[in-house]
Amino acid sequence: MKSILKILLTALAVVILAKILPGVAVEGYVSAIIVAIVIALLRFIVKPILVILTLPVTILTLGIFLLFINAFIIMMADYFIGSFDVSNIWWALLFSLLLSILQSILYSLLDDKK
Repeated sequence: MKSILKILLTALAVVILAKILPGVAVEGYVSAIIVAIVIALLRFIVKPILVILTLPVTILTLGIFLLFINAFIIMMADYFIGSFDVSNIWWALLFSLLLSILQSILYSLLDDKK
């Protein structure tokens, strides 16, 4: 049940960010839920592989390269979902940063309800 709530909160964050950022667009709430599910799956499956493959670069940049891995995951979600559009890697980077911030705020509100 908590996972479904987190997916819905992530979808809410996607909708909010799509309204704020001009380089990001999502067609509707159902598309936002699909985006949230795909991003969660990509973070679960693809991100560990990318982190291992780019470990030397990540160490050299003191972890900053992880931001670009997150942006790449957002661009992959854009590729897989037709109703979700991100203009370029810079918008994906900003979207990824703001999404992480919003998720941490919303998830902390969820944990406070216990």
